[in-house]
Amino acid sequence: MSDHHGKPPTTVGQFIIATLGGLFAPGLVIFMIVKMVMGIQNGHPQDQDAAAAEKTVVERIKPVGEVALKDASAGPAAAKSGEQVFNEVCIACHGTGALGSPKFGDSGAWGPRISQGYDTLVKHALAGIRAMPARGGNPDLSDIEVAGAVAYMANKAGANFKAPEAPKAEAAPAAAEPAKK
Repeated sequence: MSDHHGKPPTTVGQFIIATLGGLFAPGLVIFMIVKMVMGIQNGHPQDQDAAAAEKTVVERIKPVGEVALKDASAGPAAAKSGEQVFNEVCIACHGTGALGSPKFGDSGAWGPRISQGYDTLVKHALAGIRAMPARGGNPDLSDIEVAGAVAYMANKAGANFKAPEAPKAEAAPAAAEPAKK
């Protein structure tokens, strides 16, 4: 008798189809994994050289602020004009109207402030008011520089304030005479 007990014999074609079918699912999974890894690698930008990579890293880790030490023996620096102070400090808020500050040149917003008078505006700029920090956030500004910036901004909005004159730079004092015995 035969050992197949009623089952038809397996042909070579059936064997090949069964083998290919059994390999198809794992092959498909491997193909999908490779495609996923390649997609992840392509999504990451590749630096062309070491200099570009270093520049990118330095840019990412640069400090937010810097500490600047000044030489007190260097003498007084030349006073900045009101326009210079505005362009360096005040424009950050007054250029955009940030935190409710009156925008530069907006006579409607500046009108009520101008009516308070020049001295009051300068006092508020020096000491700070509401969201505005003292001296616009730059403690290195002199009173005259702040007052000049106030006059510059207010005059562009319709005021007729006279900016203070910067003091003339004085000559360095002569060396002290040696003490007599």
